Amino acid sequence: MLVLKFGGTSVGSQEAIKKILGILKDGEHRDRTRAVVVSAFSGVTDSLIGMCRKAAAGDPSYSGAAEAIRDRHREMAGAFLAGEALESALESLEATVADLIRVLDGISVLRELSPRSQDLVMSFGERLSADLIARILCAEGLQAAFLDTRPLIKTDNMFGKAHFLAGESFPRIRSFFDSLAVKTQGGKIPLQIATGFIASAMDDSTTTLGRGGSDLSAAILGAALDAEEVEIWTDVDGILTADPRLVKNAFRIESISYEEAMELSHFGAKVIYPPTIRPALEKGIPIRIRNTFNPSCPGTGIVKEAGDGSYPIRGISSMGNITLVRVQGSGMVGMTGFSARLFGALARRGVNIILITQSSSEYSVCFAVVPSDAEAAGEAAGEEFAREIAAGAIDPPIIEGDLSIIAVVGSRMKHSSGVSGKVFHALGRNGINVVAIAQGSSEINISAVVSRQDEAKGLNAIHEAFFLSGVRSVNLFLLGNGLIGGTLLDQIAGHQEILADEYKIRIRLIGAGNSKKMVFCPQGVDPKNVKALLREDPPGSGGLKEIIETIEPLDLGVFIGRMKSLNLPNTCFCDCTASDDVAGWYADILQSSIPIVTPNKRANAGSLGYYKTLTGFSRNRGIPYLYETTVCAGLPVISTLRDLALSGDKVRRIEAVLSGTLSYIFNNYDGSRPFSALVREAKAKGYTEPDPRDDLNAMDAARKALILARECGMSLEFSAVSIEPILPPGCFKAGSVEAFFRELEKSDADFEKRRSEAAAEGRSLRYVAVIEEGQAALSLRAEEPGSPFLSLVDSDNIVVITTDRYSNLPMVIKGPGAGAQVTAGGVFADIVRIARTLV
Repeated sequence: MLVLKFGGTSVGSQEAIKKILGILKDGEHRDRTRAVVVSAFSGVTDSLIGMCRKAAAGDPSYSGAAEAIRDRHREMAGAFLAGEALESALESLEATVADLIRVLDGISVLRELSPRSQDLVMSFGERLSADLIARILCAEGLQAAFLDTRPLIKTDNMFGKAHFLAGESFPRIRSFFDSLAVKTQGGKIPLQIATGFIASAMDDSTTTLGRGGSDLSAAILGAALDAEEVEIWTDVDGILTADPRLVKNAFRIESISYEEAMELSHFGAKVIYPPTIRPALEKGIPIRIRNTFNPSCPGTGIVKEAGDGSYPIRGISSMGNITLVRVQGSGMVGMTGFSARLFGALARRGVNIILITQSSSEYSVCFAVVPSDAEAAGEAAGEEFAREIAAGAIDPPIIEGDLSIIAVVGSRMKHSSGVSGKVFHALGRNGINVVAIAQGSSEINISAVVSRQDEAKGLNAIHEAFFLSGVRSVNLFLLGNGLIGGTLLDQIAGHQEILADEYKIRIRLIGAGNSKKMVFCPQGVDPKNVKALLREDPPGSGGLKEIIETIEPLDLGVFIGRMKSLNLPNTCFCDCTASDDVAGWYADILQSSIPIVTPNKRANAGSLGYYKTLTGFSRNRGIPYLYETTVCAGLPVISTLRDLALSGDKVRRIEAVLSGTLSYIFNNYDGSRPFSALVREAKAKGYTEPDPRDDLNAMDAARKALILARECGMSLEFSAVSIEPILPPGCFKAGSVEAFFRELEKSDADFEKRRSEAAAEGRSLRYVAVIEEGQAALSLRAEEPGSPFLSLVDSDNIVVITTDRYSNLPMVIKGPGAGAQVTAGGVFADIVRIARTLV
C-alpha cells in the first residue's frame, strides 16, 4: 500500500494535473494507493499570507486577491469538469472562498493578525486544492473522495509550526480508514485526496505544520497506515548529488539512508525537510522522491540502510549566508561548565545553532547561526560571560558574516580513508580558505565554513573530486589568438574529444580575447569558433553569437575581473601574447589562486623582483605557473633544469643557441651568398619578424638566456646580460626595412671576412649564449669541428648543460626552438599538466 504526496508545482497547472491522472491510473499505482496528499496550487500559500497582511493593514485589496484565487481554481475546474460535476465543484468553490473572505473581513475589522488566524487563512489553499482534485479524479473514472485531515492529525498549539502528536493522530487515522473499509463492505475503498500541511490542535483550532508540512502529512499517514512506501512527487528526479542550480553536472542518487538524507537536508538540500522523515524513520517505512513531470524515472529511495554505492560520499549540500560567532580566550581553558553556560544562554534567547566546533586546546569555540540570530547570539554570549570579559579572561564575542557551510555527506566515510584529505585538497587547490571545520561523531558528515562567494566554486570542486573521479576539467581563459594562440585553439579543437574519451581531461574555453575584443561564455565555447568571434566583424548568424554571453572591446582589467568574479573551479589563465601589460597582471592572477600558462617572456625577463614574486608565490602557495615555452618553444629545457635541481645536481655551465632566426642564418652562412641575401631569404621563409632587426638585435635570445640564468638561481637583471651586437649601428638607424637591407649590404664584406677567417681554421660561426658563474653573455663565436652547435639544421635550437653529474659528457637538448605548431603544442601540454595536478 502506498501513500503519495504531490507538491505545489505538481498541482499548479493543467499539464501537472494530467500527469497526476496518468500516475494514479498506471499499473504501479492504480490498485496500491490508499491516500494522496496534495499541497495548495503553486503560489497560493504565499498569496494567502499576503492577503492576511493586507487585511490586518486595512488594505481592502485582499478581497480581489481572494477572487483571483477563486478564478484560478474555477479555470482549472472548467478544464476537466462539465455538467453537474462542474456545477457542484463551482458551488463548493464559491462557498469556500466566501468563508475565506469572511475570515479576512474579521482580521480587517480587528486590524490584528495572530498566528492562529494566519494558520486558518493558510488552510484554505490545501482545502481548495484537495477538494477540486478529488472531483477531477472522479470525473476521470477514479473512485476518489476529499479528505480534510484536520480532524485526524492532531498537534500542539504552536501555530505556524505546530508539532504533531503521534499518540493522538495515529489512532484517529487508523480508525477513519478502518471505517471506510466497513462502509464499503469489502468493496473498493475510495482513494482519499487529503489536505497536506494542515492539522488541528486538541481544541480543534486549525494549525499548520510549518516548512515541509505537506511532506510531513504524507509521512504521518504512511506511518499510521503501515504503508509499504511514501512517495513524494515534486519537480526534480530525486535527491541529487548537489544543488543543480550551482553544480550543473549533479546527478540523481538512487538510494540514500535516513541519516544521510537528514544531514543533506539540514545543510540546505531543498528536496525534503528533516522533520518529514521522522515518522517514516521511526516505522522503517521507505520514502521515495519522484518527478511528476518524469514519472518513468525511479527517483531516490530514502531507506533505513542504503547500499554502499559507487562513491565514497553520497552527496554535497550547502547553506548560504550564515554567520559565525566565535568566543575565545585563555580563561576558557579548563573552565568547568563553560559549554553549558554558553549554549544555555543561547537557548534562552531562542537562538538556533547550525554548527559547532571547538579547538582541542579549549581556547576557542565557534558556532554558526543564521544572520538574523547573529546579534542576539553575540549579546547572549557577551552578557553570560560579562565578568570574564571584563577581567580579560575571555575576549568579546567575534561575529563574522557573509559565510557559507559546505557539507560532504556519506555513510561510507566511516570506513574510507582519505575522504577529508580529498575534500580539503579540492578546496585548497582552488584557493578556497576554510574558516571552520566540523565533523559529527557519526562520521557521515564533514562540514567546512567558507566565504559565501566561494560556495558554488567549492561545491563544484568537491563534486568533481568525488563524483567525476578520473575526469579532470580545466576552465580556460585565453588572451591572444595570433599565430601561437590561434594554433593553440586549432590544436585544442582537434584533440579535445581524444583528451576527454581516452585521458578523462576536459578543457572548457570560458573566455578569450585578442588586442581588440573579448568574449565570454560560462558554459564554454567551441575553440573552432573563437577566431571568427574575435574578428573585426564577427558573423551575426550561424549560431556563434547566440551562445556567447558577451562580445565587447578588450579591457584587460575587465577581462581579469570577469575571470575572477566567475570564480569557477579549476580555472587556468593562458597568455599567448607578447604584451608587457598582460604580464603585469600575473601577480594579481596568481594571488587569486588561478594557475598561469604562458609562452610570453616579458614577466620572467622583466625585473628580478617581479620574477621572484611570481615564482615564489607559485612555489609557496602551490599555484602552478608554467612557462616552459618561454625558452626553446616545446623543448623540455626549463623542466629539465628544475628536475636537475630537485634531484640535487648543480648546473655549472649552459651554452645555447636560443634564436631560431639566428640559428637558420648562421647554419646556412657558408659564403655561397652574401650575408644580406641570406637574411632576405630568412625573411621570405618566415623565419624572421617583418622587420628582421627585431631578431638580429638578439634581444629575444638575451631574454631567454636571462630566464635560464634565473632558473639556475642567478640573481641577474636584464641590464647585466652581455650582448655582442650582430649588426652595425647604421642598420638600426635605417628608416625602413628596405633601407635596412641597403645598409646591411654595406657590411657584407665585413661578415664575409669574419666567416672566411673562421673557415680557414676549420671553424663555423654561431651566435651562442653562455651562462656561467653568475653571468650571462651572448656572442658570435667560431665553433670548431665536433662542436654540438655545428649539428644544427635550419632553425633548430640547442642547449648544452654541464652539471656536476653531466661534467664529462654534457646533456644536450636539441630540436625546433620556434614555430607556431611546436610552441602552441608546448603551451597545450602545460594546460594538460594543470589538469593533471587536479587529481
